[in-house]
Amino acid sequence: MMDSSREALKPDEHELGDAPANSQGKLALALGVIAIALSLVLGFVYLISVRRLEREVARLSQQTEDFSRQVVRAQEQSQTLAQQASQAAANAQAAAQQRDLAKQDQSNSEAQAQLARQQAAAEQQKAAQATQQAEEYRQQREAELAQLQQALGQIAETRRTAMGLVMTLDSKSIRFDFDKANIKPEYRDILNRIAGILMTLKGYTIAVYGYTDDIGTQTYNLQLSQHRAEAVRDFLVQTGISPTIMSTKGFGKSDPRVPGESEQARAANRRVEIGIVDSKLITNGPLVVPK
Repeated sequence: MMDSSREALKPDEHELGDAPANSQGKLALALGVIAIALSLVLGFVYLISVRRLEREVARLSQQTEDFSRQVVRAQEQSQTLAQQASQAAANAQAAAQQRDLAKQDQSNSEAQAQLARQQAAAEQQKAAQATQQAEEYRQQREAELAQLQQALGQIAETRRTAMGLVMTLDSKSIRFDFDKANIKPEYRDILNRIAGILMTLKGYTIAVYGYTDDIGTQTYNLQLSQHRAEAVRDFLVQTGISPTIMSTKGFGKSDPRVPGESEQARAANRRVEIGIVDSKLITNGPLVVPK
C-alpha cells in the first residue's frame, strides 16, 4: 500500500519532461504581454506627446496669427501716422504761408494806412485852402455887393438877400400903367443907369420878375407880369447885357408890396424886381430870388 502511494506521489517522467517547456511558454507569454503593455504605454505616451505637440503647434499658430494681426495693425498705424505726419507737415507749410501772407497783408495795410493818412492830410490841407479861398471870395463878394448896393440904391430901392441883391422898380422909379407892360420913354434913363452898373458885373446872374395889382384873374395877371419882366429884360439886353445871364418870371398879383385896394397901393404893386445873384450860389432849376 505504501509502495502504491509512493508511486502515486512520484512524478510521472513524462510530466517532468514537459515542465521546462511550459515554463518557457509562460515566459514568452509574459514577455508578449509585457511587450504589448510596453507598446501600449509607448503608444499612449506617443499619443500624449503628439497631442501636446499639436496643442503647442496650435498655440504657436495662434501666436503667429496674433502677431501677424499686430504686425498688420502696426503697419496700418504706421501708415496712419505717416499720413498724419504728412498732413501735419502740409498744415504747417500752409500755416507758414498764411503767416507770411498775413505779414504781407499787415505790411500792405500799414502802407495803405500811411497812404490814407497822407491823403487825409492832403485833403485837410486842400479843405483848409478851400475854406480860406471861400472866405476870401466871400469877403470880396461882400465888398462888391456893398458897393453895388450903394450904387443901385441911389437909383431905386435895393436890399440885401442871402444870395445877393434885389432892386425894386415900383411907382417911385418906374411906373407901369394899368393893364400895360410897355416902358414909358421917361423911365428909359433910369434903366440906362441901371444897365451901366450891371454891365460891370462879373460872375453874377440877373433875374427879372414882374408883378401886377389885384385887379383881374390870376391867369391874366400872370401873363401881364411876365410881359413886364420881359420888357425890362429886353431893354437891358439892348444896352449890351448878355441875355445868357438873364432870366424872367411873372408872379401875377401874388406877393403884393403894399396891401390894400387904393390906387397908390395898386400902383406900387405894379412893379418889376431885379435880382442879382452870385453865379456860384445858383443850383439846378429856375433861379428864385430870396425875399
